[in-house]
This record gives sequence, structure tokens and C-alpha cells, in this order.
Amino acid sequence: MSRVINESQKQQLESVSYSSRYALGLFYEAGTWIDVPWAAQYITNNPCIRFISIDNKKRNIESPEIGPSVVVHTTVTFGSEYLNSDPTEVQQLILSYLERIVPSLPKPSSIKCQKWRYSQVTKAVPNSLGQMILHTQPLLVCGGDGFTHSNFDGCIDSAMSLAEVVKSHL
Repeated sequence: MSRVINESQKQQLESVSYSSRYALGLFYEAGTWIDVPWAAQYITNNPCIRFISIDNKKRNIESPEIGPSVVVHTTVTFGSEYLNSDPTEVQQLILSYLERIVPSLPKPSSIKCQKWRYSQVTKAVPNSLGQMILHTQPLLVCGGDGFTHSNFDGCIDSAMSLAEVVKSHL
């Protein structure tokens, strides 16, 4: 039986590392007012919370028919420290930090706590040019921010590189 990837490719793929964090979604009934002067805020001085957004305000889709939502991302350090903890306990801990940052936040109608084990690439595949050809007949190529860097530009760079590989094999 032939292998899809060789040992070198396997080692390169296994060398990729990611940061971990939690995301918390707070959902509100239509008509709920969230009284903050910003749509999103990057937090630099909190051991738990790194980013908060009033998501509908950030996306400029405020509507009286749809309730607002708040999205919270934790710091990488917090995410790593609590990666294998009980999600209910983690949710309560994040909420306690959030309450200190935004004490006027109303009680949500529902909450979703999401563990984000693979949040952002901290070490990409070395020298990959945005993609890796795993097999040529048939063509099997992989890409993504794990082959560049974790931001929108990294994803675009990888997509462009993938498109060029596919185009050259047509």
C-alpha cells in the first residue's frame, strides 16, 4: 500500500503549532440595549480577556428584530492554562472577568462557551510557500494559515499559492 504523504511531509505537518483560547458568545433578546460607546475593544491589561465585540454593532447590522450578541476572546495564556478544564467552570471565570470590564452588561438569554484548541498559528510549516503538494497523481495539495501566518493576509497568500498550484496542474 502506498502512502499519501512521505515521512518528511509528515514531520513538517506535525511541526506546526497553534495557540489555544476560548471564545464566549452572549446572546440577547431583540430590543436589549448594550450601553457601551464602542463596537469592539482590544484589551491589553487583563489576564483572561483579550477582545470583546458587540458583534451586530461591529458588523453594522443593528436591527430592532434581532437581539444583539457579544463575542469575547480570551488571552492565549488563559486559553492554554484552562485548555483541559471543565467548560462550565471556564465560562463562569470568563464571565466574572467580563463583568469587571463591562459592569453594565445585561444578563444574556443564552451563552455559548467554545474551546478553540487551534486558534492561531504560532509556528507554520517551514519554507512551505503557502501550500504543500502531498501527491501529484491525482493532485492533492493542502494549505491554509498553517502554511503562512495567522491573519487574513496569511490566508490570502496561501489561497493564491494553492490556486497557482492547481492552475499549473490543469
